[in-house]
Amino acid sequence: MTEPSLSAPTSYDRVWTNWAGNHTVTASMYAQPRDEAEVVDAVRYAVRQGMNVRVAGTGHSFTPIVPTGGLMLDLTQLSGVTATDPQRLRATALAGTTVGRLGEPLWEAGLSLSNQGDIDKQVIAGALATATHGSGIELPNMSAAMRRVRLVDGRGEVVEIGEDRMRELRAAQVALGTLGVMLEVELEVSPRYYIAEEISYRPWQEIEESWDELIANHRHFSFFWCPADHSVDLYQLPAPPDQPMHNHCYVKIYDEVEVTEPDGLVSDDVGNRTDRAYRVYPGGYDEPFHEMEYMVPAEYGLEALNKIRRLMLDEFPDQLYPIEVRWTAADEAYLSPNYRRDTMVISVSGAPGTDYWPFLRAVDERLQQYQARPHWGKIHFMTRDRLEQLFPEFDTFLAVRREFDPDGVYLNDHLRPLLR
Repeated sequence: MTEPSLSAPTSYDRVWTNWAGNHTVTASMYAQPRDEAEVVDAVRYAVRQGMNVRVAGTGHSFTPIVPTGGLMLDLTQLSGVTATDPQRLRATALAGTTVGRLGEPLWEAGLSLSNQGDIDKQVIAGALATATHGSGIELPNMSAAMRRVRLVDGRGEVVEIGEDRMRELRAAQVALGTLGVMLEVELEVSPRYYIAEEISYRPWQEIEESWDELIANHRHFSFFWCPADHSVDLYQLPAPPDQPMHNHCYVKIYDEVEVTEPDGLVSDDVGNRTDRAYRVYPGGYDEPFHEMEYMVPAEYGLEALNKIRRLMLDEFPDQLYPIEVRWTAADEAYLSPNYRRDTMVISVSGAPGTDYWPFLRAVDERLQQYQARPHWGKIHFMTRDRLEQLFPEFDTFLAVRREFDPDGVYLNDHLRPLLR
């Protein structure tokens, strides 16, 4: 076997485990390329050897989207913001840059990500590939911001997809890593902004009664509904010890504010922070959990959520993780869970080491009537038939995927039945 000419660290039979600990694999080959040339070299070697290729970021997906018995690439050495354009509101970064490492250089250029989630440890390529999101009925997921991507396709060729190729770009925005290895991405961003945080603890009835107002009147509104008093502890949510949480909600509201302080920091008290946006968004989640997340049309959100609440209280009282609820605006990416519809996001979790599958399958069954679509980085029960029904441009995505990777180099055992 001819060895690849990589000068980057390369190893064999390396064991990889994701953050949640629910997926472990030993790849035949593991490489950490340091530049574009080394990525190309590694992919071409894999193609010659008939090996599949998958990219490992920081392992924050709960699905087996990364595992491969072939070549696993770690792009964390391809990191950094490479260009900013405040006039056009654009920023360009290498694919291995974590979301958290985008904040400071964008800020210095007068820019910010338009939205982000409460975890910022993912590499930007993985966040885009899986349609990672924050919350806000007028704010789309992170993938919708992609305006250009440079990648290595299934033939080992470097290809650039920009706004002059909208058919391909809509496929690349949410592609689960099946078009190629991302090298560099250009994002549409916002002028830098500050947000004020308000954390509160409210009974479910109050949330239900103020539903439409809370969704419409805040930049970011999200909450965790708790089935038991100690549910907050499972996500390390800082509820006061004397605060009853059974059938209560831990509520997060972020609103944009004007700030005159030189460094932007007004208050760093958790629950009452006012600071640069990228400093406020992330937090929590030190202990692993196993999460499933589905998106339902926003207009059916309350009805769908009440079904899952009753399911937990009446049929699965042993499932104590909170339900996390968020909102995401519609976008145009073919495989986006938000494709052409505003959505409400329902996230449920199971405790590692327990048999939570009957519960997750029951949630899946209850939400099917709402044409619920999955977050691609979270546990789901999708089949090829369901995808064809849920995504109107599914065939268009498949056609683009096959053009970029006709031999399925970037498909693993999880993705092959869905996207071959």
